[in-house]
Order: sequence, then C-alpha cells, then structure tokens
Amino acid sequence: MRIVFLIFSLFVLLGAVACSIAFGVTDIPFAKIVEAFTHFDASQEQLIVRTARVPRALIAAAVGGSLAVAGTLMQVITRNPIASPSTYGVNAGAAFFVVLASGLLGIDGQAPLTWAGLIGAGASGAIVFVLGSLGRDGMTPVKLTLAGATIAAFFFSLTQGYMLADGRMFDQVLVWMVGSVAGRNLDQLLNVLPFLGIGLVIALLLSRHLNVLAMGDDLAKGLGQSTARIKGLASLAIILLAGASVAAAGPIAFVGIIVPHVVRYLVGGDYRWIVPYSAVFGAILLVGADLGSRYIAMPSEIPVGVATAILGVPFFVYIARKGRRVG
Repeated sequence: MRIVFLIFSLFVLLGAVACSIAFGVTDIPFAKIVEAFTHFDASQEQLIVRTARVPRALIAAAVGGSLAVAGTLMQVITRNPIASPSTYGVNAGAAFFVVLASGLLGIDGQAPLTWAGLIGAGASGAIVFVLGSLGRDGMTPVKLTLAGATIAAFFFSLTQGYMLADGRMFDQVLVWMVGSVAGRNLDQLLNVLPFLGIGLVIALLLSRHLNVLAMGDDLAKGLGQSTARIKGLASLAIILLAGASVAAAGPIAFVGIIVPHVVRYLVGGDYRWIVPYSAVFGAILLVGADLGSRYIAMPSEIPVGVATAILGVPFFVYIARKGRRVG
C-alpha cells in the first residue's frame, strides 16, 4: 500500500510541476508547453516556458525535497521534533558564507558559491553541535535548540550587517536572502544537483539504520550500531542537502520542519519509507508554495520563502506545544 501511495505522490508532484510551468502572471496552455519542446519557434510564451518556468519548477522540487530530507535526518539524530536546517542555523551559516564569498571575495559563478554554501553549512552545524554538547549532561535537544537559535541569529545578523554596509550587495541578494526560486536557470540546478544527489543517496542508505537510532543511543549501541558513524554520515548528508539548497535558492525555512511530521503521520515510523516520502512531499510543498506565492499579491510575486513562513510558523507553534517525540 505504501508503494502505491508513493507512486501516486510522484504523479501529484508531476502535476504540481506542470501547473507551476503553466500558471502565473501569464497563463500558458499545456499545448503551448509541449510545443516549446517539440516545435520551438522562440515565441514569447515558449521562451517563458524554457528559460523561466521550467528551471523554476525543477529547482523548487529539488530544493524542497532536499530540505525535507535534511530536516528528517536532523530530527532523528537529535531526537528533537523542531530540528531543521533553519532552526539549527545551518541555512543561516550557508547564506552568510555565500554572501561573504560573493561580496568580499568577489567570487562569481554558481559552482564556487555552492562550495561556499557547503562550507558555511558545515561550519555552522559543527558550532551548534559543539555548543549543544557542552556541560556534564552532554548533548540534549533543548541545548541544541538554544544553540541553533543563537547561531542562526548570529549569522543572520552578520549577513544583514554586511549587506547594509554594501548597498550594491543589499540590492543584489535581498530577495535571495528571503528564499526564492524565481529568476534561476538550469545551469544553477545542474551545479548543485550532484551534491543534492549524493546527500539523498546517503540518506536513503542510512534509512534502515535510522530505525535503530530512533530507539535511543543506548539501545542502538546495545544492538551493535555505531551511532557515531551513523550520525556522522547523516550530518554529511545534511550539509550537502542544506548547503547546496541555500546556494541555489537562498535560506528557505520551515520545509524541514513541516514535511517530516506530515510524513510520519501518514506512513508511520519506518525511515525506509519516511526518507523517500519526505523527498517527494518536500518537493510538492515547495513547488505548491511557489505557485501560490504568485497569486498572493498578483501581479507582483512574493518570494517563496515568505509563503513557506506563512505555512510554517503556525505549524512550528503547534509542534512545539505538542512536544511530539521523534521515532
């Protein structure tokens, strides 16, 4: 039954991508979309499809799925139901390093900026885990959450301060900082796709081990699992998924919080299913949020990061109040 539902979800994702390509300020008939790839004549509608709508939809799907899987991994290795790349400062660190590399070092091009995002994600994540592990009681969900909130605020403040000091940089990256998939091209997706792919493969390979890890570190060790190795590989996957996503679309928040809880409610606690479902549902969520963001202030568009925040804030409050366990 789960495999049937997963296949159905993939068709929903394809439908969402098709709607993202077809609808917006300028609605484009589906026949015209097909013609843009079968009988290209460089008309305005076909150019919109090939240079704007298709890259936008594909990047939204890739980034949404990646952030959802990263959130799933973070929640299980920290046993914190509100853990995600945004709440633990990973997105903020990646964004700061990208802005710093672009503005201060003058680095241009998606490939080097992707590496900057990965380094920033790794650095911020490492700082959070070190701070969250200090003290006699070691790492706890509360300490990790506080450390993540602190580091996220720290890197966000550094980024804002640097952008305000450089007016040119502020104008260039303001929309990107909120989180946006508009104005992207396929080259940007192709540059981050290997990192997203490797991160997803690692997550899928770890899914069976995550079932044991979710029982608790002591029980997992008693069953012979190397928890340090599993958490290390999961952390590597989180850095690849979150860092590359930020480099492509900016620090989009809340996807990594919302999707894992929805998936666990629908398919249960088996991470062999949770991980692939999270990838598909995350893609559907961000593609749908991007499509909806075009209609909130039509004919203007708001960044997709604003749309995910509108959905995510009440969900975050609900999860925090429930105190739902992970596993």
